[in-house]
Amino acid sequence: MAKHVGIKLPDDLFNLLMRKKTVAVLATFSEKGIPNTTPLQCIYPKGKESLLISIHKEHTGYHNMVWQKKVMLCFLGEGNTAYSILGRAGVVRAPSSVHPLMNVVRIDIIDIKCDRSILTRVDQGILWSYTSVEAEELHKSLFTELEELSKTL
Repeated sequence: MAKHVGIKLPDDLFNLLMRKKTVAVLATFSEKGIPNTTPLQCIYPKGKESLLISIHKEHTGYHNMVWQKKVMLCFLGEGNTAYSILGRAGVVRAPSSVHPLMNVVRIDIIDIKCDRSILTRVDQGILWSYTSVEAEELHKSLFTELEELSKTL
């Protein structure tokens, strides 16, 4: 049973995001009502009431969030971290200053629910690795941009 925890990131989720190794699943709907999910790796907290993400400008999830504005993000991580966030999306930088195909979106938190189960426990989130040195450099640069924006927006 989900428990609503408010509009501020709980400490365990905030700490997980600060490690910059989290994958969230972004859920959106198209104008025709077609659901879409998008895995995201570039997510950075702007305080405890907003998130900044970097996303490809041609991704279906990006187009849906620009049209719909409301999004859901699902986070699963070690230490039984399990949350879903309802948020309102707005583009803050298009294109990203790091890469012309990436855009930066701010998601203001509307509601957070804890998705921990009484029957199971999340021991580990999604594990991933870089496909190349260039991918690692790009990813780190995108995170630097998000971190800098989190201080100035």
